[in-house]
Amino acid sequence: MHCSAAWLSQFNFVQLCTMFYKKVLQEDIACFESILGAPFVLTDVEHLERCASDHTEDLKYMPEVVLQPGTTEEVSIIMKYCNSEQIAVTPRGAGTGLSGGALPVSGGIVLDMKRFNKILNVDSRNFQVTTEPGVITQELQEHLKAMGLFYPPDPASKGSCFIGGNVSENSGGPRAVKYGVVKDYVLNLEIVLPSGDVVWTGANVLKNATGYNLTQLIVGSEGTLGIITKIVLRLIPAVKHDLLMLVPFRSAVQACEAVNAIFLAGYTPSALEFMERDAIEWSMRYVQSAGISLPDDIAAHLLIEVDGNYMDELYRDAEAISQIVQRYDIDEILFADSHEQKQMLWTLRRKVGEAVKSNSVYKEEDTVVPRAELPELLTIIKELGREFGFHSVCYGHAGDGNLHVNIVKAGMSDEDWKTKLPIGIRRLFMEVVRLGGTISGEHGIGLVQKEFMDIAFSNTQMQLMKQIKQVFDPKGILNPGKIFQ
Repeated sequence: MHCSAAWLSQFNFVQLCTMFYKKVLQEDIACFESILGAPFVLTDVEHLERCASDHTEDLKYMPEVVLQPGTTEEVSIIMKYCNSEQIAVTPRGAGTGLSGGALPVSGGIVLDMKRFNKILNVDSRNFQVTTEPGVITQELQEHLKAMGLFYPPDPASKGSCFIGGNVSENSGGPRAVKYGVVKDYVLNLEIVLPSGDVVWTGANVLKNATGYNLTQLIVGSEGTLGIITKIVLRLIPAVKHDLLMLVPFRSAVQACEAVNAIFLAGYTPSALEFMERDAIEWSMRYVQSAGISLPDDIAAHLLIEVDGNYMDELYRDAEAISQIVQRYDIDEILFADSHEQKQMLWTLRRKVGEAVKSNSVYKEEDTVVPRAELPELLTIIKELGREFGFHSVCYGHAGDGNLHVNIVKAGMSDEDWKTKLPIGIRRLFMEVVRLGGTISGEHGIGLVQKEFMDIAFSNTQMQLMKQIKQVFDPKGILNPGKIFQ
């Protein structure tokens, strides 16, 4: 099922990924219509085009049909049928992914989970929520907040991404530095296996030492092992207050150095974000907002948030953090003094990725290293840029060492972009691993990063993962062409 490097050099990638699977025929369409009803079996160009791409660069792969199931039973019947017929199935959430995980590279079926959009039960006594995977993350958070409950993971696309996609990618976001990522909140999952079998992976408890941890195996598996149909999340009490400050640095490396200094002094912000000058400047232009003052000598910003239930403690922490960053070459610190100003600053941060994409052809790398190694990582990125001729815009979750490296084509020739840049990216990932990090912190491997997996893993490790995939999906029909070469 897996294509060798020799074959890849001789055949078109899409041809290779489709040659192992049955084409969807009219008889298959009729079967799907009998399962779902004709309105939820879509073959028109508009729906096929919508499901042909996500937010990954400008990649596009057309499916043959889009199915929109509404129940676990329907998913089970579809998977059983596709497994028997050797039809490729690509699960899709909101399509906000950045690694090509939802791209139907093998044609076949896109299983669109948008109808799984219900919050099924909030158990306030046990601080748990059971939800379907097609619920928008921000809507889930706001529903819980109104009940005094808090689900912290908040990816930049939280206003549009689905909670099921977050589970599949083990998403993080700015508040991961204090509260953790998705895996820290998933207690149990209902999944449909490629065979059509329906299983729960765990139990709705905080401690579980019963057998292998199948729940955590599914979290972050990028839709390659099973289709998630229900999610049980643990919750925590909502916090009442937060303070937000924006610190301008005249040196981007010093901004990275200040990150670890804050933690070494004993403070854990609820968010600690890094933005290079281009990142915040392009974002201001993209959202058409003057936003903030940006003197010519400012190279980077840290966006720092502290939260809690007692304002006097937050003021004390904010003052202490401001004293720490003043050891560096900074300009005047901006303290957000209203809800509107906080929203403006967070909008600038969350829109950086879209702003970069609107400026140029680009590739986004999702590097992560131990927090103290951030200054060296940033230095390496800029050195590689000079060596290979690319311009990078860096930003990300500095508090947990997760730096997004947006490489923009700008003045690079098409030939250099095609041939030299992959060498530069490979060099970058080798340096990331040397620093104790890895090649993706929260975006996943999907389609675009799988050629670099050999940097992060030995052959033995790769074989173990492929064997796990084989156990779950022996016919290789579920989200083929992802993670592994």
